[in-house]
Amino acid sequence: MPLRLIFMGTPEFSVPVLTTLVGHGHEIVAVYTQPPRPAGRGMAEKKSPVHETAEGFGIPVFTPKSLRGEAEQAAFSAHEADAAVVVAYGLILPQAILDAVPLGCWNGHASLLPRWRGAAPIQRAIMAGDGETGVMVMRMEAGLDTGPVAMAEKVAIGPDTTAAELHDVLSATCADLMVRAMGALERGLLETTPQAASGITYAEKIDKAEARIDWSRPAREVHNHIRGLSPFPGAWTEIGLGAQNVKGPVRVKVLRSVLAQGSGAPGTVLDDALTIACGEGAVRLVRVQRAGKGVQEADEFLRGNRVEAGAVLS
Repeated sequence: MPLRLIFMGTPEFSVPVLTTLVGHGHEIVAVYTQPPRPAGRGMAEKKSPVHETAEGFGIPVFTPKSLRGEAEQAAFSAHEADAAVVVAYGLILPQAILDAVPLGCWNGHASLLPRWRGAAPIQRAIMAGDGETGVMVMRMEAGLDTGPVAMAEKVAIGPDTTAAELHDVLSATCADLMVRAMGALERGLLETTPQAASGITYAEKIDKAEARIDWSRPAREVHNHIRGLSPFPGAWTEIGLGAQNVKGPVRVKVLRSVLAQGSGAPGTVLDDALTIACGEGAVRLVRVQRAGKGVQEADEFLRGNRVEAGAVLS
């Protein structure tokens, strides 16, 4: 018999999980998501992707700012759900919420726990140069991503994979894994294994202040930094535009790069194809976005912006 589930999630990553659970016949009695936030040039309030998806299915949506109050906890219990599925929700669940559903709260997390517990596992895995990550379904505890694991699926990270590309693969993987986990839970067959006590790392939330490219680092680290922050917030540098550079360098996001041959002082433009010297080796910028402009391939950018070999990026 299909489960009565509460779904808790917010960003685009969570949407395939919700739609797949609905498609497999589970009864989603309520969706919890972050409240609408101001967005865009007009700063109008925008509902989360999960919020909009749930409304499309006609599922009641709840957007509490906290779940620590007695009223919010009583409302959660009143749904009389069997279990809760949590995927990138954005709030810590207090013990009263974890205890409110008899079959537990189950989290879909985008890493191979205990590596990369926390808020930004996709970006941190790429930035660290990991060659593999995955998705785990774990029974939630009060600790940060500490609960026992029920199911896992590994995913390879290619040498040029960006955070956006890995996000999409892991989102689809999470949807498949979670629906299999809920099917096993429905049949009373979902078992868990404690996480390893060693190999624990934490994926701290991405701070925009760390997005600036440090050209003194080795090329591979610079490349991992660029692809790990693509497309958001986007690693950036400042580029002087030759004779057009009358107001100083302009900020340019780098959304894709490749490792390249070459050497020189860190930040030096080595050729007419945007190959940039790093502390060791070089990278070539492949896709960029000048502040206030659209995304461009490097050759298109260079047709409208003169970047001279020998220039030094700040």
